[in-house]
Amino acid sequence: MLDKTKSQTVTITAPRIVTAEFKIIGTAPFVQARFSAKSKQAMMSKMEQGSTAKGKKIRDARDFDQDCQDAMHIGTDGKAGVPAGAFRNAMISACRLVGFTMTMAKLSIFIDADTFDLVDGVPLVHLHGDWERLDMHTRNSTGVVDIRVRPMWRKWHINLRVKYDADQFTLTDVSNLLMRAGVQVGIGEGRPNSKSSTGLGFGTFEIEGTH
Repeated sequence: MLDKTKSQTVTITAPRIVTAEFKIIGTAPFVQARFSAKSKQAMMSKMEQGSTAKGKKIRDARDFDQDCQDAMHIGTDGKAGVPAGAFRNAMISACRLVGFTMTMAKLSIFIDADTFDLVDGVPLVHLHGDWERLDMHTRNSTGVVDIRVRPMWRKWHINLRVKYDADQFTLTDVSNLLMRAGVQVGIGEGRPNSKSSTGLGFGTFEIEGTH
């Protein structure tokens, strides 16, 4: 039981979460590669069949236009979007360039979602612009050359709402970190900070009004 006659000292302050809005403009094409629900279902079906799935299988004709559609993130409102986490991850990654502890940034930076993915509920921010089909060759882990079809936005912009802990960052800090994320990290396929390559120059951006 608490002794109500004793005073208590509060040493933990309430979080000061502030929201800043930015309009970011693509400085290079943005390419998206969502893992499609169709591919996920095919993998699950194969796993459910167990050893019987190892026999010869009939390969269906490939629908490249459908591959392109399946690679998009579409929200419950029917609009194309980018996972909100892509920007959060990019800003956290950019902390390495300025000596700020990434684990602290994980607790201090968040992105407001505009909608949620129609298939798996991933938070999305609206992606504005017209897309086109991009056909690119790649080499699988087995060494076999394959064709990957992806949606590409040559010109694009996003209205981004960044929530941050004002006890950790100032508005200038957040702006500069977002700028670094746009120039040095990027988002989507072929970005400069790609995990599997040095990137293709895709997915870079800037804050409107900064150069």
